[in-house]
Amino acid sequence: MSERVLAVIAALLAALVLGLALFWHPAPPERPLPVAAGPAGGAFTVQSADGPISLDDFRGKVVLLYFGYTYCPDICPTSLMSTAAGLKLLSDEERQQVRTLFISVDPERDTPARLKEYAAFFDPGILGATASPETLADVAKRYGVFYARQPADAGSGYVVDHTSETLVVAPNGKLVGRIPHAAAPEVVVAEIRKLLIHP
Repeated sequence: MSERVLAVIAALLAALVLGLALFWHPAPPERPLPVAAGPAGGAFTVQSADGPISLDDFRGKVVLLYFGYTYCPDICPTSLMSTAAGLKLLSDEERQQVRTLFISVDPERDTPARLKEYAAFFDPGILGATASPETLADVAKRYGVFYARQPADAGSGYVVDHTSETLVVAPNGKLVGRIPHAAAPEVVVAEIRKLLIHP
């Protein structure tokens, strides 16, 4: 095939591609394609030693949510220490705009009284609470939290595998972010300050 024929074919192909790009506009699908949505979050009520706690009680404040349990051997203490260290970097005025809620996914062993004492050990501003298994399952699903009780080992009791991130809820009640497990205090405080209202 001669070079002239090849050049003509190449020119025709280029013209075809250009024509498709300029003039071909396929019709959109009849139905919009589904978009993967993140966790919806939303209001809930849990039980503390001092009575019911609702997420709506904290409207106007940044809320840190952590799902764990008091018998957790290492993940929960590490996360709560990290959060407490971040809270200590806030000014008193900033602290007034933040609430931290430790929600136990082990209501069988974690009573509200035990949770109050456990959470306060890390920081007096951390509130401990739990709920019925049905409520916990609903809240965990809406917040994208995983937890699962594992078979008991002989003599050591059972453990509960669970999400180790701390969830961040904005002052308007919307779930807006996650703080990685054992994040540095500076990371914790930076995530909080993104949402604080400064005069």
